[in-house]
Amino acid sequence: MFSKSALIATVTLALLTSATPVDRAQGTVVPFAKRSGLTTADGVFDHKKAIVDMVHTHNKHRQNMVNLHKNDPDGMNEGASIRPLRTYETSGSHEKRQAESTIDQGNGEDWAGPISIGTPGTNFLIDFDTGSSDLWVPSTNCTSVACVSKSKYIAAASSTSHEQGGNFSIHYGDGSTVSGPVFTDTVTVAGIKVDNQYFSPVTTLSDKFATDPMDGILGMAYQSISSLGQPPFANQAKSQGKLRYGIFSMKLSVQGSELYLGGLDFSKFTERVEWHPVTGSGYWQIANANAIVNGKAVNSGFQTIIDSGTTIMYGPPSDVAAFYKSFPGASEFDSQNGIWQFPCSGQPTVAFNWGGKTWNVSASDFNLGMTSPGSSYCIGALAGQDLGLGDNVWLLGDSFMKSVYTVFSFDQNSVGFAKLAP
Repeated sequence: MFSKSALIATVTLALLTSATPVDRAQGTVVPFAKRSGLTTADGVFDHKKAIVDMVHTHNKHRQNMVNLHKNDPDGMNEGASIRPLRTYETSGSHEKRQAESTIDQGNGEDWAGPISIGTPGTNFLIDFDTGSSDLWVPSTNCTSVACVSKSKYIAAASSTSHEQGGNFSIHYGDGSTVSGPVFTDTVTVAGIKVDNQYFSPVTTLSDKFATDPMDGILGMAYQSISSLGQPPFANQAKSQGKLRYGIFSMKLSVQGSELYLGGLDFSKFTERVEWHPVTGSGYWQIANANAIVNGKAVNSGFQTIIDSGTTIMYGPPSDVAAFYKSFPGASEFDSQNGIWQFPCSGQPTVAFNWGGKTWNVSASDFNLGMTSPGSSYCIGALAGQDLGLGDNVWLLGDSFMKSVYTVFSFDQNSVGFAKLAP
């Protein structure tokens, strides 16, 4: 466990230049910390925890589809659907297996940093999630056991707090929800202060978060998948003139991880940024992707959603099966959840491209650990599941993002990748 107070830190301002869609961008650094992940200390795949995270990812994107259908039904991908809620079902033959320095807690699936809400501000440790679009934190009125160890928002203590009416709710696979009223207040991220930001101080909190040091989530995708139906923080900051550019960037790695608001941190990457236009509504979705194994394209022409809120990558089950056919000796480890295994000693090189450079996924990021202690088989970070995102749509999480510098531009409606600096 890491200390929240150690993360509420002074941030650095930088003025940087590059030949990108932004000629000069002034931005602000938010230091990231990574929480515990899907590989145990002895190098074994944590199967139970992976299933819990898969259910969380499934239900998060189910809610996104509900929101998109309500806010912008014409923007749904062909074949997209609102899938049934999933629960934490771990039955089966494998159930018994289980600008500052980053605090490395394992192969983390959430990337957290400090924000404050209110006047005066209350500090929270927040997961910055490019796969959702709402901000929520625990309220002092939260009655759930999971809220006991969290920082809490006290509406009466903030002079800029305003209740807006309505309710916010997200369902999780343990049968509980994250839910609460809707408020606006001042939200500050790394010195960027936004007025009247919509958020929910939740009064019920899923048991999933009970042992998690993270207090809440700040979604960084588009407004059309927002449950609140309101502009996310980065958009509000740009519209209020608090950011010159509607851009943010992420470096996710063992050391030096950060969110850079309002531009690009050129000390974190080399060479030019390769840009790709956003093709979907709501998501950071880009087209014409190819999955490459040992230098050969094995899946081509699919859509990809870039989601920092998950470690495991997902694709349609038939496409993922075709992908693993290029791995000698690969087979399904858990057919119910689309998890695959391969011989640890024969791990191929995995990469993606979108018609430009080929971006390798590091071997350590693709390998989620041995199937059991001492096993010669390891688990791959790509799973075959239908999340309801649409035909031919894949979801790429931090197993991919940790190998590149990623830039998200609301101004240009594009996603960019660059080579990480040594």
